[in-house]
Amino acid sequence: MPAKKSKTPINSVNVITLPPETQSSVLSPQSCSQQFWLLKSEPTSFSIEDLRNAPNQTTCWDGVRNYQARNYLRDVMQVGDGVLFYHSNAEPAGIAGLAEVVRTGYPDDTAFDADHHHYDPKSNPANPTWFMVDIKLVRVFRELIPLPLLKQTAGLENMQVVQRGSRLSVQPVTAEEWKIILKLGGK
Repeated sequence: MPAKKSKTPINSVNVITLPPETQSSVLSPQSCSQQFWLLKSEPTSFSIEDLRNAPNQTTCWDGVRNYQARNYLRDVMQVGDGVLFYHSNAEPAGIAGLAEVVRTGYPDDTAFDADHHHYDPKSNPANPTWFMVDIKLVRVFRELIPLPLLKQTAGLENMQVVQRGSRLSVQPVTAEEWKIILKLGGK
């Protein structure tokens, strides 16, 4: 995940409403092939507010160093897929808003930079180990949807993020779970 410190707490941001012609399909999924994901980031490293302030409200999702999560980034995520932006290791932890994938998996160049904190000396540019995708902000929720609420919400019982011991930073989300989260987020 991108490494940049947040300056604004989530509770102080407002909902972003894009003009209709620029609104993402993630708000009203139409495609049978569209998939949904939950991406975790510590808000002290990179928050949804940092994404909001990024050029074009877009960033690469770098620094993932788990093979299962890497496989999702490299092999499965597609342009147009919906993303739940989750603040982890925070009080409270929860879903801060929505994004969408705007570039499919490509080599994570931070793995090759010896001065970067995501450097992996075993990674080879000729045969990269680690991958990233680009995401673009769609919407910041007026209020964070906290993990305890997710755990109490009917229909989310099997969602990976509510499972005990679920630490994976890239998690698939079902279409039904996505719809419930959109309702919780005020859509």
